[in-house]
Amino acid sequence: MISLVEETGSTNADLAAALRSGEGWAEGAWLVARRQTAGRGRQGRAWFDGAGNFMGSTVVVLGAQANDAGPPPASLSFVAALAVRDACAAALGDTAPLGLKWPNDVLLDGGKLSGILLEMVRGHIIVGIGVNLARAPQVEGRKTAAIADFGGAPPLEEFAASLAGAFGRRLEAWRIYGLGATLHAFLGHSVHAAGSPVSVHDTDGSVLAGSFAGLEESDGALRLRLADGRERVIRAGDIA
Repeated sequence: MISLVEETGSTNADLAAALRSGEGWAEGAWLVARRQTAGRGRQGRAWFDGAGNFMGSTVVVLGAQANDAGPPPASLSFVAALAVRDACAAALGDTAPLGLKWPNDVLLDGGKLSGILLEMVRGHIIVGIGVNLARAPQVEGRKTAAIADFGGAPPLEEFAASLAGAFGRRLEAWRIYGLGATLHAFLGHSVHAAGSPVSVHDTDGSVLAGSFAGLEESDGALRLRLADGRERVIRAGDIA
């Protein structure tokens, strides 16, 4: 089920309020807004509110598996990134130059196409997603992209239905087959080849350079091989 509203502050904030009030929000249901006035991205960044773009949120109930707590909740970012890629590939065709960059960026011809934000509220993970369908923001020092740059932008309702379906399928695989299968799928579309140079920009402004050595099977953290052969495990930061 997709609930479409003309305008709201933040779809993530709306779902968080529903969960905290006891009203709740059903897994598989989405709240989608044509316009957001207070959208947020990772690390507190504002998310571009472009007319015709996708901005929406859904929830995942933790511990929904019968006998297992399931993979780490934070690894749902890989589920979301794969679902966004699936929906964008459906809109553009399988030959579109789509790629995934750790931890959850979806790129189109090297430009940032989407943003994903996870928040935990009362045993639920709220998954907020923004996708540049019609237009992309101008961001200093960062290449951006929109689906409309490479073909006709799909109608919001059509894209929302495609993304909801893709997310449901990827979530089911995450639960049934575990994180390893999800990471394998992510790496299959990754822009990072084994041994390729990677620079990690930490939240404190420092930069750590090395080469891509894969992802930790336990939680999807980035493994960075340093020049002296040692490996560092990175769980937060932006990479280039």
